[in-house]
Amino acid sequence: MIRGSLVFTFVALVLATPSAGLNDRWPQFRGPSAGVAENDPALVDRWSATSNILWTADVPGMGWSSPVVWDDHVFVTSVINTGQTEAPKPGLYFGGERPASAAPHRWMVHDVEFATGKVRWSKEVRTGAPVVPRHLKNSYASETPVTDGERVYFYFGNVGLFVFDMKGTQVWSKAFGPFKTRYGWGTAASPVLHRDRIYLVNDNDDQSFLAAYDKRTGAEIWRVNREEGTNWATPFVWEHDGRAEIVTSGSGKVRSYDLTGKLLWELKGMSSISIPTPFERHGLLFISSGYVGDALRPAYAIRPGATGDISLKAGETSNQYIAWSMPTLAPYNPTPLVYGDYYYTLFDRGFFTCHDAKTGKEIYTKVRLDPTASGFSASPWAYNNKIFAMSEDGTTYVIQAGPEFKVIGQNVLDEFTMASPAIHRDSLLIRTATSLYKIANP
Repeated sequence: MIRGSLVFTFVALVLATPSAGLNDRWPQFRGPSAGVAENDPALVDRWSATSNILWTADVPGMGWSSPVVWDDHVFVTSVINTGQTEAPKPGLYFGGERPASAAPHRWMVHDVEFATGKVRWSKEVRTGAPVVPRHLKNSYASETPVTDGERVYFYFGNVGLFVFDMKGTQVWSKAFGPFKTRYGWGTAASPVLHRDRIYLVNDNDDQSFLAAYDKRTGAEIWRVNREEGTNWATPFVWEHDGRAEIVTSGSGKVRSYDLTGKLLWELKGMSSISIPTPFERHGLLFISSGYVGDALRPAYAIRPGATGDISLKAGETSNQYIAWSMPTLAPYNPTPLVYGDYYYTLFDRGFFTCHDAKTGKEIYTKVRLDPTASGFSASPWAYNNKIFAMSEDGTTYVIQAGPEFKVIGQNVLDEFTMASPAIHRDSLLIRTATSLYKIANP
């Protein structure tokens, strides 16, 4: 690996620039439709390390941010450790805490050409030894960037927010932290863009907060403190019935705020760690929180228009604003997926379930994808009536969508991965521990 640069391996002899398809942009974590891409027969469901790979880019350093895409720009982040880096181990386990390294690190942001895989620009936004620890399976670059096609917003939770135009010129930046996080595991919640503002949630063990910034200047518009400890859930801006609200998962409560930072409603009854991202489908808001060490690992479907405390009372599974709930349906790391009329849950240990998205009725119970798989952290995605679930081993299981469970394929890259992929035009972009893959039919 060449430090501070991107090394590219081309496995196709001729690469034509793809024409614009149905999936024109993937500007944020899990894309514009919560992991669901528009159906397109050009999107592939079969690949391997040697087939249907148009290019690979070797991304120096470490990072679990997902790639985001706008037209011919693919943005990723990484942090290069100039000293020794311990390779992450797959699966769920205790003992992953690691102290801050004394070696200098380089916080990097990259723009890769979608058509060719060549680097357009790479920028170093910070250098120095990290001052906070992290979990072995986390990284110092786990927050996914977001873009509006004019600027790209790169966020590192314990360093700051760095904003560049599409040509690679830094527009503004804002320093954050460092913050103490639970068990020293680090940060991961990604930024969210909405209209002329960028919203950040930073839940930590010093002082958690939600803040809004002017996306053009970086001026802080407002900030509200949160009575929360460390969490890793990305916020979600939910628009419905003329109202926009910022939904934030927490271990103490789910809280929703209006665009001025005023609290609209709250919901108690979460697990002690929140990681999955809230999302909307069929007019319902879906929230889950499933720390594996807790007895309560709930999933909720919430109707719009809530106000005040909407928490369930003892023995309740629904109320005026909660359409349905289940006390043990939530995964720990992956965010669930609604595709068509069904709510799919991918659990970290490789179990898979299906429920009716509108009612919560069980369609099929837990089934295991593969007893040999080490674990699952990336969120599932869907297109062409298929669900895709990628293990930390780099194997993607292709699951038939609908009321009958059936695994119809396996695609093996044989590389450790935890990042959720991106879909753009007729291609799939998967990030592994070392590389970025563009997967498509050549």
